[in-house]
Amino acid sequence: MEVCYQLPVLPLDRPVPKHVLSRRGAISFSSSSSLFGAPDPRQLSQRRGAISYDSSDQTALYIRMLARLGFGSSLASSVPGGRVHRLLSFQRYLHSSRLLRGTPHQMPLHILDEDYTGQAKCMLEKVGGWNFDIFRFDKLTNGRLWPSKLMWNVSTKLHHLLCHGPGLTVCNDILITQGHSLITLTFHLLNQYGLVELFQLDIVKLWRFLVMVQEDYHSDNPYHNAVHAADVTQAMYCYLQEPTLSKSLTSCDILLGLLAAATHDLDHPGVNQAFLIKTDHYLATLYRNTSVLENHHWKSAVGLLRETGLFSHLPAEDSLNMERQLGSLILATDISRQNEYLSKFRTHLDKEDLCLSSASHRHFILQMALKCADICNPCRPWELSKQWSEKVTEEFFQQGDIEKKHRLDVSPLCDRRTNTVGNIQIGFMTYVVEPLFAEWARFSDTRLSQTMLGHLGLNKASWGSLQQEHISSSEETEPRASGADAVPAAASTRPGAAIAADTGGTGSKELPQGSGES
Repeated sequence: MEVCYQLPVLPLDRPVPKHVLSRRGAISFSSSSSLFGAPDPRQLSQRRGAISYDSSDQTALYIRMLARLGFGSSLASSVPGGRVHRLLSFQRYLHSSRLLRGTPHQMPLHILDEDYTGQAKCMLEKVGGWNFDIFRFDKLTNGRLWPSKLMWNVSTKLHHLLCHGPGLTVCNDILITQGHSLITLTFHLLNQYGLVELFQLDIVKLWRFLVMVQEDYHSDNPYHNAVHAADVTQAMYCYLQEPTLSKSLTSCDILLGLLAAATHDLDHPGVNQAFLIKTDHYLATLYRNTSVLENHHWKSAVGLLRETGLFSHLPAEDSLNMERQLGSLILATDISRQNEYLSKFRTHLDKEDLCLSSASHRHFILQMALKCADICNPCRPWELSKQWSEKVTEEFFQQGDIEKKHRLDVSPLCDRRTNTVGNIQIGFMTYVVEPLFAEWARFSDTRLSQTMLGHLGLNKASWGSLQQEHISSSEETEPRASGADAVPAAASTRPGAAIAADTGGTGSKELPQGSGES
């Protein structure tokens, strides 16, 4: 397809050198373009010892580091010479004269960071709350200086390994990291469950794995980025804490659930499967137009597991089984198979034959929990839900803009001229979210389930009110359209049908029942 060559080059389209293919088993590669072709100084500055941080915070982070260490002779006396050289060596890429110019000595930046650390710690103490604000947590963990006595209750040995791992620097009892919400949250949850010691995970390998996972999410995606992954991981933790699951799941189930949540959208390009198929993208060819993105997320996660050797100490058969189960969980998030999973879930509930002592049934419930966590944004409090709605809609519209620019058919929901955040969200809630969470509430009839359904109803009503206000405002400022001019207005009724088609539904709120084996 000739038009494919006219499209902007997506991160997935970069040529992959042979050494990268062999290093990651030809199934995944980093979104960091410094790995492909000649390294760019600005990009090199983002890969200090495999630790990545957002480019917008480079200046602030580096100034905080220098403020903590001091200047001139105090810098030389506070840390070993080799480490000073290491910290200052990448000034070539960050233009040190610009960074150091006009930094006031009286500004207690390190005190501010310690304050931020305290706030992040307080948030983690309430990580099981449904009102958890992942946006605020992400800001608090974005390139901060952490006390080397970490907030995590790890053993002395693990703490030593963590503080002396690659890409980490300890100065004046301060652990300098470029931690983000996904890294911090996932590590905290794994350690809180005792999974690090139970599975004898090498702490350095685990840290490298989480850093590489964070790095392989595209920060320029409005929605499918590491913050979304962290939000899904936090939601998954809430579901794992539900009484029905907490008393039935094994440690292996919990480990897989958290890792699947953290990696479920790994290396997402910011466009949907339909876009990849109609542009003859190589991923669509590789996976034969079936669960293209989900297969790529899974294989990318497996690539990082193998590259870091996180499970290399386990028997080969156990490691492969973990990878297969991880894939089964991630593949369940394919929205085009929503009706299939929902029908199977409803059938089990109708027959009351779910037995969580069965490994296959527990795995199926993990799949449903991950599906719920992936699309739980409409069930969050309005202040959080509205932000997510705006972000995902903007990602749709950006895809539509690309399609228009290159004269492709605009995908459903992706035309900013004929769609609004409100009508897309109302359709999504009606045809996708409500049926799924109604069945989840049947399975786990708890306070959390009722809270989610309550927020869902309120949020849907709020979007309806905003839509009505928008329509009233349009009618007051513009004359009523007729004939051909009425097409954009009629388009507002399309999202429901488009969403139902995308999920494998029939266009009605009640999706047809089906049968399936566990």
